[in-house]
Amino acid sequence: MLQHLHIQNYALISHLDIDFENGFSVLTGETGAGKSIILGALALVMGARADLKTITEGEERCVIEADFGEYLIRRELNRNGRSRSLVNDEVVTQVELKALANKLIDIHSQHENLLLGDDNFQLGVVDAIAHNGNERLHYATCYTHYREAEKALHDLQALAAKTRKDQDYVAFQFEQLDKAQLNDPNEQEALEEEEYRLSHVEQLKASLAHAIQALDSDEGGALELVRAARNELGDIPSLSERLQSVEIELKDIASETSRLEESTELDPARLQEVQERLDLINTLLRKHNVQHIGELIALRDELGQQMQQIASFDEEIAHLQNELDTALEHLRDASEALTKSRDKVREEIAHRLTADLSQLGIAHAKVDIAITPLEDYTETGHDNVQFLFAANLNQSLRRVSEVASGGEIARFMLCVKALIASTNGLPTIIFDEIDTGVSGEVATQMAKIMRLMADNRQLIAITHLPQIAAQANAQYKVYKADTATRTETHITRLEQSERAQEIAGMLSGKEITDAALKTAQELLNK
Repeated sequence: MLQHLHIQNYALISHLDIDFENGFSVLTGETGAGKSIILGALALVMGARADLKTITEGEERCVIEADFGEYLIRRELNRNGRSRSLVNDEVVTQVELKALANKLIDIHSQHENLLLGDDNFQLGVVDAIAHNGNERLHYATCYTHYREAEKALHDLQALAAKTRKDQDYVAFQFEQLDKAQLNDPNEQEALEEEEYRLSHVEQLKASLAHAIQALDSDEGGALELVRAARNELGDIPSLSERLQSVEIELKDIASETSRLEESTELDPARLQEVQERLDLINTLLRKHNVQHIGELIALRDELGQQMQQIASFDEEIAHLQNELDTALEHLRDASEALTKSRDKVREEIAHRLTADLSQLGIAHAKVDIAITPLEDYTETGHDNVQFLFAANLNQSLRRVSEVASGGEIARFMLCVKALIASTNGLPTIIFDEIDTGVSGEVATQMAKIMRLMADNRQLIAITHLPQIAAQANAQYKVYKADTATRTETHITRLEQSERAQEIAGMLSGKEITDAALKTAQELLNK
């Protein structure tokens, strides 16, 4: 339960410390006194989005701290834009803070009455009463598997359709590259070298002849000169041996040069063949916008894989279709179990809401829970849940949001909250003027329901109704006071004698009459 709330430099609150009790408590005060400010501060410490404008004007830092006994939650805002959340002095993320808050407190603001028109909210109410967490978890797992299988199948079908559409083009590209018989990534360089040699045969042959003459001529050839030098240095073995090695190497070079000169002949047919091969390679390089034969080989292999993939699409699609069918069967079974769990509590919910609404002055109230199948499976199941309501005799059941007045919606929502509270262990519930649009005996009955709800939890209600305020175990007054520089919001716990004065003011306004005081005391005595 919420044991203590500390607020510093939030909106009109410069400093506030207040202890809360278990059971039923109310916050009262004039309109504009700051009750919603306190609620806003509490929402902030429970993970609501920070707004730097809420920091008190002239201050640099705002601190809100809520003590729930086991958990001490602290939220800090700085005007420089930095904020942080702490639980038991350890920094947590906003997501972690909200997850914890959802287990500690439920703050029902006035606009939440509009949730009665929200299908997801109504579904959530039924699930809360059904206690079908295991069924929902199993369904969620089946739903995830189904959607994954569905996506895999659709993706493959789309790929198959696109690939088949391009099948002729892919086949043409592959056939052209495959026909080129590209196997050696270095073929182009070798062909270019051969082309140069074949294109310069006469020049090359002359150069080879001159080289042979220079190497092995009887009149001043390199070999003759080396032999002569070796003979002169015969008495110096180290040099003689080195020249002998040179002589052997020169003989080998001369021999290879001679063979190359003999084999180098004009070959127009081979030159044409090399040039045509180079033209083909260059054409393919330009066509596919690549720079090297290796890239053409990789492209050919990729196109080949696509050709194989096209041939295997039908088999893969059939396999994925089987997986989807199995996933759908499991999803259908899980969905039916989930629907069954909801249908089990449908009559119970309708009966309890009808009975509670009757106590709240809607004597002829009728409630039904319609559960109808959706067109498709969703994350929450295959069910559309609608709360149907009629307030009068001979009135047909229709959606609550369509037929209920403001006061009827407030009472309906209180009954829903009471129903949920009876089935979960949420320690603290806060109602922000859930009694809007009601008065008199209806207000008294609403107060009784709240008091019953507070038997095993903490319930705090912000109210303007004296009938509800009088039923509370504790009453807190919110008020404004002016200082020399600004107006500030304060809160104080009222003693029993002070409560009578406050409730009398709620009855008669600023001019408190004896009759109002007497009525206030009678309400408290009840």
